[in-house]
Amino acid sequence: MSDDRTASENAEVSALLTRLAEAWNAGDAAAYAAVFTEDADYISFDGAHSQGRESIESSHRWLFEGPLKGSTMSAPAGTRFKRLADGAVLVISAGGTAVDGRQRDSTVSFTAVRTPEGWRLASFQNTRVSPR
Repeated sequence: MSDDRTASENAEVSALLTRLAEAWNAGDAAAYAAVFTEDADYISFDGAHSQGRESIESSHRWLFEGPLKGSTMSAPAGTRFKRLADGAVLVISAGGTAVDGRQRDSTVSFTAVRTPEGWRLASFQNTRVSPR
């Protein structure tokens, strides 16, 4: 694949991750879930496994209205892209959320896939970074 195409795809996937953070920061569970495929797998920092966009939306609606209300997510940083196949990219990034002013840092991984609707996330894994 050409470097131009790779750069363009990486930029499109980066924009998708920005949409993810913007939806979190708005507390918008529907917009948050919309960046995922219908059958996405979502594994949170504590090992909870949600399957499917509907489940991701439901769990995040509860979080945004409850324990994570008003929390913020920083846009992914130090992002690494690894092409897995045509239309599939592994993304590994630093990330995190702030709750009540306390930052919770994570390393996150995503599988981004090209769909007829554009790039979507087919999988997400969040691993909390332990204080050293």
